[in-house]
Amino acid sequence: MAKRFGGEYSPGGDPRPQADRTPSPQRAVRRKRLSPVGARVHILFILPFIWAVSAFWRDPTGMVQNLGVFALMILSAWLTREGVIAQDAYDQRRIARRPAIPRKIFASVAMGLALALAGWGSDGGILNMVIFGVLGGVLHLASFGPDPLTDKGMEGVDEFQTDRVARAVEGAEAHLAAMSDAILRARDRKVEERLSGFQSHVRELLRAVEDDPANLAAARRYMGVYLQGARDATIKFANLYERNRDAQARTDYIDLLDDLEENFMLRTETLRDSDRQELDIEIDVLRERLEREGLKPADPAPN
Repeated sequence: MAKRFGGEYSPGGDPRPQADRTPSPQRAVRRKRLSPVGARVHILFILPFIWAVSAFWRDPTGMVQNLGVFALMILSAWLTREGVIAQDAYDQRRIARRPAIPRKIFASVAMGLALALAGWGSDGGILNMVIFGVLGGVLHLASFGPDPLTDKGMEGVDEFQTDRVARAVEGAEAHLAAMSDAILRARDRKVEERLSGFQSHVRELLRAVEDDPANLAAARRYMGVYLQGARDATIKFANLYERNRDAQARTDYIDLLDDLEENFMLRTETLRDSDRQELDIEIDVLRERLEREGLKPADPAPN
């Protein structure tokens, strides 16, 4: 049977040398999530340049008009991109607050104003401006949808506790972002992929805390001290590896990520198991109370 060759520098291979590679049965293969920003959003950044380029072949009034259309369309594209990212973050969480700013709705308004301005001075006059503006805003909103306008999963949740969780998660995400920025200096795609896998497990822990804010106390050290240490180690490694491509430093850094990842995975599993055990206890207590009051649930009907 043919056997696929794989090594340190092979596509999809482990970034560590073969001698230092130790398999971990707990480590799951993770696919990198695709960016929520798709081609439609990128096109919104390209179309405004039609007005920007044509502005220089018009009279001063027409130039101001075209540049105004360009500015409003770029603003709409930027708001749309940020709104799509916020929507994706909202959808990924079981408990989430609605975005503070309805970016996609504001983007639709900006697009409508841009197209209304583009119709200014045409033969139809004000009527054309209104038609272009309303049609552009409605089509933009229909294409990308409105922003989430309500909180999700907040019924019966202590708002003070969820605010504490939100601040802790934001701090953890800031550490992860700093790690991603720093590792780019190393210019090593395999190490970047390895760091991305570690970050996926960290975010699983963050989601476990968001799902149950009571888990914050048990995970605070991981979200703070350990993650800050990982950030500092990543920055030091990137600075060193950028200068002299030290292979030993690369191996040590990968081993550090391995150890941290396993600890984060174990902590996440502990939190999930604790949640399940608490639910089982609550169900058992409820059943006993129902039985004492003569309200034992009926057995399911046979098939």
